[in-house]
Formats: sequence, C-alpha cells, structure tokens
Amino acid sequence: MSAATEPTAELIDAFRALYGREPAGVWAAPGRVNLIGEYTDFNEGFVMPLALPHTAVAAVARRDDGVLRLHSADIEGPVVELAVDSLTPRSDGGWAAYPAGVVWALRDAGHAVGGADLHLASTVPTGAGLSSSAALEVVTALALDDLYELGLSRRELALLAQRAENAFVGVPCGVMDQMASAACEPGHALHLDCRDLSVRQVPFDLAADGLTLLVVDTRVKHALGDGAYAERRAGCEAGARALGVSHLRDVPFAELPAALDRLSDEKVRRYVRHVVSDDHRVERVIALLDAGDVRGIGPVLIEGHASLRDDLRISCPELDLVVETACAAGALGARMTGGGFGGSAIVLAEAADAEFLTKSVQEAFAAAGYAAPRVFPAVASAGARRL
Repeated sequence: MSAATEPTAELIDAFRALYGREPAGVWAAPGRVNLIGEYTDFNEGFVMPLALPHTAVAAVARRDDGVLRLHSADIEGPVVELAVDSLTPRSDGGWAAYPAGVVWALRDAGHAVGGADLHLASTVPTGAGLSSSAALEVVTALALDDLYELGLSRRELALLAQRAENAFVGVPCGVMDQMASAACEPGHALHLDCRDLSVRQVPFDLAADGLTLLVVDTRVKHALGDGAYAERRAGCEAGARALGVSHLRDVPFAELPAALDRLSDEKVRRYVRHVVSDDHRVERVIALLDAGDVRGIGPVLIEGHASLRDDLRISCPELDLVVETACAAGALGARMTGGGFGGSAIVLAEAADAEFLTKSVQEAFAAAGYAAPRVFPAVASAGARRL
C-alpha cells in the first residue's frame, strides 16, 4: 500500500468484521514534515510545516451508550473497549491513549460525545518525527466533530488534539503538529504564528522549480515522552523569565546578543539562542519563497541543523550523517526535522540529483554500520478531510 493510497475499502471491510455494522464514514489526517522552525511553537513563535501524503485513516461510527471501542490495523491486539465516563489522563501509555485522549478532551471541553467505534490504519512512520501521533488525534477529532455535529473550526480541532497529547498522554508538545495535520493545503507550506494561530498558505510547488524535498527516516526511534523534550521546554521558559518576557518569541533577533549577555546559565543561553535564531530563519525562508528564490532556502536549512545540533543538542550521529553526506553530494540544503533524538532529516535538492543523493546517503549509512534509512519525497499534501 503506497503512502498516498488511503485503504478505504479494506478499512471498511475490517470495521464490519470487527464491529458487525457499517461505519458512518472514513476520515483521513496527514503526518507532517517541518520545513523550518523547530522548538519555536511552544515559545509562541513561528513554524513552517507541510502535510505529507502519508495519513492516519479512520472508519468510525457513533455510539450513544458511553462506550468507546478502538482498534488499530497496524498493532497486534484486540479491540480496546473503554467507558467514556472513566477516561483518565495518563492512565495508559499505549497507542489507544491518542484517540481516547481526544474523546476525553472533547468531553472535558463540554461537548456531548457519547462514544464511538473506531478502526484506524496509518501510513505515517512512527517514531520518525513526522507526527504520527498528531495524525491519530486529528483524524479522531475530525470524525467525531462530523458525527456529533459539533461545528468546530480547524483551529479548535487542533487545540483539542493538542490538549489530548499534553494533558491525557502527557507529552508537552506545542500546537504545530496538530495545526499542520488539520489545516495544511496541497501544494503549500503552512506559515503558522503559534501565538494567535493565524495561518498563511505559502505556495510550495517544488516540482515546478525542478526541485524535490527528500525525507530521510533514519529509523532511529525517538520518543518525546522521555523527558528530554520537557527539559528543553523548561529551559526555554526559564530563559523567558530571566529576560522578562512572556515567551522567547518576544526577544527580537537584533537584540539577541544583548539578551544572551544577561543569561548566566550556559544551557539556557544555548536554548534561547536557538529559538530566537530559528524564528528568524522562518522569516528568512518566507522572504526567499515570496521572492521566488526557492533554492536560496538551502543554506538556511543547513544553519538550522547546526543550531539544533550545537545549541539545542537534539541531533544524533545518524541525523548528522544524513546532512553531511547530502550536502557533500550536492544537495542545496539539509537539516534534521521534528523533535530530535532520532527521527528524520529533510534534504532539498535538484530533482535530477535525487537518485544520486539517496544512494549516497544509503551507502554512507552502510559504511557506518547503521540500519538502512527510508528515503521518500515530501510532496505538500492536503490536511485532514472526510474521504
């Protein structure tokens, strides 16, 4: 099954076999890759993700008896049956916590969701920094919004999905992943202001310029619930307090050197330097794209990787090898993307060079004794939708 092919018929057949009735519909929500702007979202800064063709897909039917039944085509195990009145944050660390958390968040916000039957399948690689969890959350939220006629906006759906991950699952993520899954449009990157959640759809049709954006999944699994992400978030918040601002977004890039001079904690200084400079990199990429200079964003991606590696310190040898190898082999730019400690990197390249770059990275991984990476093009795709 290809990433771009949503398995609607087989999902419906499996739903019938599991639950003995017809689903009310099938919904899809994509994973995302972030072009630029990392660890800036919870600092109320700027990000620029695009939706992948890879999706989480859900066949869903409404229930009004207070029962939530969940099943995944991708994970061995029986149907998970839960009582919606008994959903408790952080009670289960498994995959079912993501859709269950959305039901909890909807009910906690006052929406009368009485239960549902869900059967889910996903082509979003897990642990690859491509927001497989946000795709699960958003597809659940969109389906329940439709079935219970809640009338929620994409912004509201994203915020509820984020609340599910923050409060129910226990990962203190920002809102970028859920907004990207809910609101991206085909052929565009999403310029998102994480303070007011205003969005601008920025044309991003690389094929028209003879370019491609490759995603290299290192297959090094990352897990944001292990404390490293939370530690960096806490460090950013400490930096904002020390500088007398509500969030690091309020530190102007031009004043960054003076701001850093006021910070005594070396670790906090590094975190602040990354966030303020990465916000500025988002602005630079927007300006380049608006000017039609798509190739010009390559060096900005390389700068971003250096900042993530050296200041935020969330890279790993495999991610560094992708960036070094791709750039040495002629890529326009490359950087790690997502939460770090594994996961994926992106490579901006001439389309004609994609095969050579892919081979170069694969050979470098083999020479280093690493597992073979997964390489595929990131084509800016549609956000969440009913199929």
